[in-house]
Formats: sequence, C-alpha cells, structure tokens
Amino acid sequence: MPALPPTLDDGVARLPGAGPRVAESLAKLGVRTIRELLFHLPSRYQDRTRLTPLGALRLQQEVVVEGLIQTSQIHFGRRRALLCRIADDTGALTLRFFYFNRAQQLRLEAGRRVRCFGEVRRGPLSLEIVHPEVQLIDDARPDATPLDGALTPIYPTTEGLHQARLRRLTSAALEVLARESEQTDAIDALIARHFHGGARLPTLTAALRCVHRPPPAVDVEALRQGQHPAQQRLAIEELLAHQLTLRQLRKRAQQLTATPLPVPRALRAALLRAFGFALTRAQQRVVHEIDRDLAKPVPMLRLLQGDVGAGKTAVAALAAASALSAGQQVALMAPTELLAEQHGRTLSKWFGGLDVEVLLVTGRLGAGGRRSARTLLAEDRPRLIVGTHALFQDNVAYANLGLVIVDEQHRFGVNQRLALLEKGARDARRPHQLIMTATPIPRTLAMTAYADLDVSMLDELPPNRQPVRTSVLPASRREDIVARIAEACAAGRQAYWVCPLIEESEHLDSQAATDTAAALAQALPQLKIGLVHGRMHEREKDLTMQQFARGAIELLVATTVIEVGVDVPNASLMVIENAERLGLSQLHQLRGRVGRGSAQSDCVLLYKSPLGETARHRLQTMRETNDGFVIAERDLELRGPGEVLGTRQTGIAEFRIANLTRDRRLLPTVQQVADRLLDEAPVLAEQLIARWTVHRAEFAKV
Repeated sequence: MPALPPTLDDGVARLPGAGPRVAESLAKLGVRTIRELLFHLPSRYQDRTRLTPLGALRLQQEVVVEGLIQTSQIHFGRRRALLCRIADDTGALTLRFFYFNRAQQLRLEAGRRVRCFGEVRRGPLSLEIVHPEVQLIDDARPDATPLDGALTPIYPTTEGLHQARLRRLTSAALEVLARESEQTDAIDALIARHFHGGARLPTLTAALRCVHRPPPAVDVEALRQGQHPAQQRLAIEELLAHQLTLRQLRKRAQQLTATPLPVPRALRAALLRAFGFALTRAQQRVVHEIDRDLAKPVPMLRLLQGDVGAGKTAVAALAAASALSAGQQVALMAPTELLAEQHGRTLSKWFGGLDVEVLLVTGRLGAGGRRSARTLLAEDRPRLIVGTHALFQDNVAYANLGLVIVDEQHRFGVNQRLALLEKGARDARRPHQLIMTATPIPRTLAMTAYADLDVSMLDELPPNRQPVRTSVLPASRREDIVARIAEACAAGRQAYWVCPLIEESEHLDSQAATDTAAALAQALPQLKIGLVHGRMHEREKDLTMQQFARGAIELLVATTVIEVGVDVPNASLMVIENAERLGLSQLHQLRGRVGRGSAQSDCVLLYKSPLGETARHRLQTMRETNDGFVIAERDLELRGPGEVLGTRQTGIAEFRIANLTRDRRLLPTVQQVADRLLDEAPVLAEQLIARWTVHRAEFAKV
C-alpha cells in the first residue's frame, strides 16, 4: 500500500531530501514539523535577476556583475591572494580570492568572460568583491547562462544546513501547503475584519508562497523594506501570536495566589523620614500603583522604568517595607557585586534605625559566611536580602519570600530570573515581583515584549538635579579636555575618563584603559588617579571604587564596567573616549554617572574622524537630549528591539518578520484583537500561538 503524502503536521523528515540528520539540524532552529518549516521565513533576499554595470557599483551592495578578465595574477602581501581585474564598457572591478588552487587560477585567466555575485567592498586601490560566486560565460552563447527569474531567499540557518538545501525543503513544504490550502482560514477572515486594509491583504497561503518564492514581478523595494502586503499579512499574525502568548501567561499568573500586603503606615512614615528627601510626584504615583498591586491576593507583575537618577531604589524600599511589615522576606537581586553592595549600603542606612535587618549575600562570602547566610534565609522572619546571582543558587532556600525585586533586569538571563521566582514558590503561592530598569524601554517595545507585565514609569528627576551638559568634540581636542579635568579637580570635584571596548576582547579593552591611565598620570601628576577594568579582581575593583566614592581618588579611568550603579555625587565631569563606538543607551547610562549631585555636570564625547552616519546621529542625539525615553526610541530605530532589550539569546522580541519600529502602528489594534480573541475565540487563539511561538513560551514566564 503506497505511503500517504505528508501533511503540514508531519515531521520534516517526511519531506524529500530531508532525513534524520537534516531533521536534527532543523530542530536546532526550532523547526520540527512541515508547518513550522513554512513559518521559518527568509531574513533577507538576494537580487540575482539583473546585471549591474561596473560603473554603477555602490559599497556594501550585493550585485550580479559581468565582465572580461583583463589581468589575473597572484599577489604576495600579508596574505597570498589571486587578484582578477574585470572590466565592462562602464568601469572595472577587482575580484579577490584568498583560497584557490591551480585549476581555479587557470579557469580565471585573462580573456575569459565571467559573471559574478557578491558584496562590493572598498579595496586598497579600488572597489572589489572578495570570494565572489563565479560562472564562466560563453561569448558565443551568452543566452545559455540566464539570470535568475526571481529574488533568492536567504534563511536563518545553522551549521551543516546550506541555503540550497533549505530552499529545496521549503519548496517541498509549499507543495504540501498547496494540497491543504483549500480549507478556509478563520484567521484570514479575522484579519480582513479587524485591521485597516485587511480585506486587501493576501490569504495566509498566498502570503507564505510570496515571501518564500517572490514572483518575478514583485515590488523589490517593498519586499526589502518589509512593506509588501504579504509581509504585512504575516507580521500582523506574528504580533498577534506574540501578544496572545504573553496575555495567556499573564492569565495563568493571575490564577496563582500571593499574600496581600497592606500599606504599613508607621514603617512607611519612618522610612520617608529616613530618606531625608521628599518624593517626586512621579515616585508618589508609582508607589500608589505598586500599593494597589500588593494589596491583591494575586502576584504583582510590574516593570518599573526610570531614567538614571529618577529614584527607583527609594520606590523599591517602600515596596519592601510592605512585605517586611507583613513578616515576609524580600530579595533584591542586582547584576554586579558592586551594585549589590551599593544597594546594601543605601538600604542599611535607610532601614538601620527601623529594626529591619538588611543581609548582603554575594559570591564573595567565604564558605562559613555562605553557610550562615543560608541558615538565616531558612528562618521564617522578615529580612531584606540583597545580592547577586548567589541569591538563587540551588542550595539556597527561603522560608517565606514575599517580594522579589530585580534591578537592571535586562542584564539577567531569563532562566536566572525564573530560578529566583521558583525559590519563592509555595504550592500555588508566588512572591510579588518588581522588575526595575534604568534603561528606558520604548513604549512600543514595552507594549510587545512585556505584555504580561504592568508598566510604571518614573519620568521625573528630583528637583535638585541639573541636566548634564553634553559636548561632542574630536579626539584632536584631547589636550584641552585634560586641562579641563585639572581645573575641575582643583575646584574640589572628581572626574571619570571612560575607555570603551576597542575590540571584542577584554584584554585589549583593559590594556587601552591601562595605557590611558598611565598617559593621564604623566599629564596630571598632581592628581590621584585610579583605574578600573574588567580583568581586575573583583575585590581590587571594588576597593578602587570605594576610594573614588570617598574622594581619595580624583580621576577614575575605567572601561564600561562603571556603566551601572556607581553613585558619586561629587563627580561632575565625564569624558568618554571613542564615543562613536558605543550605542545610545550605553552612552546615556554612562552619562548618568555624573549629575548625581547639585553641581552643574558635564559629559564630553570624544570621537575619531571620520564619523559614519549612524555614529553621527547617535552623538547628535546625546547632545540634544537628556531624556532617556527619547533616547530609547531613537536607539530602537537604530539598533532594533533585540539589541535594545538585551534579549537576543532568549527569543523574546526576536521576530521572524514583524519589526517593532516599522510596524508600531499595528500594535494598538493587535492588543485589542488579542483581548477579544482570548475572550471570544480561545481555540482560534491557540491555533495562532501554535503557528508562531515554537518552543518559546517558557522564556516569557518571567
């Protein structure tokens, strides 16, 4: 009896040309079924449908070119290379091959006509393509080598799974789809009904066929920009599926229970006195939002966004007071020992006279200290525990964890945050959660990536804070800046000099900071200069930071390890060298290390010419605004959601076809439709989630 043809729900191994080994490779990409393969979409397209004249080439353009080889010779430089110079009626181009054999050299001899595909780069003397794909063209039969009739899709892939194989497999999957596509899709009807212009969008089947195999007459520019109706049709579905997944997780979380925590009037009043400052209106608003959540018998799930210096720690302390007053434990987790210790000092100062114990737990505790800390955590009495990842190691158990506070949440892996939440699990009871970030998240991103959380925003700075003045100067002005540091320190102020990553190497990064510190010590012998970089021992690093905080060091030379959590109100000048190398959010975080006192503070961004367009835009943005939320929006436009959130490794906000910057106008409708679907058509909602969120939901539980 002949085997039945494969269906969309069958494993990919049933496709011709697949087999167990290919199925194993596809599984690494989250693709197990034929249906999942159809939703493994191209990340970009190559245009091999037309020839580009050599005289019209542009840098970083992927092109098909054709020309006559004028010269072909081996060049012996730092690396041996075969250089072929080709020309047509409009210009010339160099083809560079580092890996070649004698047969290839003979094949590419002068006088041959070749057609090549590759990316145009700037070479030592002219434009060139390195290791192009090459076809020999027969002058007598030029039509024997036709150009491609359609755009070539390029898929995300993994080791051992080549593009040609992926294209063959998706073609086979599209044939399976064609056999099953006669059934009407309820989601097609839903999109046509609820989305503006939805009735003109293609069906799911037509959209998938178009993005996998764009027809010859396709609008190439629309496809490249992600604006083609087929891509928009799929983007709507993907955003809907993502929103539904997070809404479901939120619904599930609301079925759990938590201990309701009333506002502790007496402890709160005492804590407000201990602060020594009045809360801003924004802090008062956010505290009220948190109080409302904590009073409920379901776990609070709240993201607290606040610009650098907006007062998140004070808000966290007031939330902690509610749990402590109810006899529960509070765990505050920070990404670095330095920041954990700073939180520990601040909270000890505030709670010190209020009969509340603050316990610091970091990896630096010796074996005896760790044993003692574990014993204290297992005691059922109210404590505020501050620490790093040491808080959620396997051998740590909490007696009664009522509130989890995670600072700088994007710096933790999802699994780490999940592990801390599970520490507080008691049957269906979970601790309340407050997640804090000083890296403002654009509204469009928060609406999408954190749809399972309520979001609070501290969008106001304390009244004594003056905006940091920012200037952008070329590196040639370095001597002027050194003189400015001498002046600031002579006036009793302190300064930072930041040396960002030179290459993806902590060793080179540290060396650059060490060399800079030596040069500045020579130029400014009257100053006490400290050095902090990633290769130093934690204890040595912290000792230097403490000396700087006490004022014993006047100028601190550092790598970007100081980006988070250092609070030195007397530091009023920051110099960031090679500022063009850093992203907007990182520049903003670094700038936030100054301007923490009442004195006017300055940040100088030194750059090396020539500046690229993106770098120029970043530096201009820094000069124009101190508003972290404005900066976050521009950062999203420049870098994309995965980079801004710091979640590339998790799959959250890494969409296959949707783009949160391009498609932000869809989000309000997506949210409304998601709510309606969950209430009115839960089966349809499940169908959508199953289509798009392959093995990803567990990551969003936090």
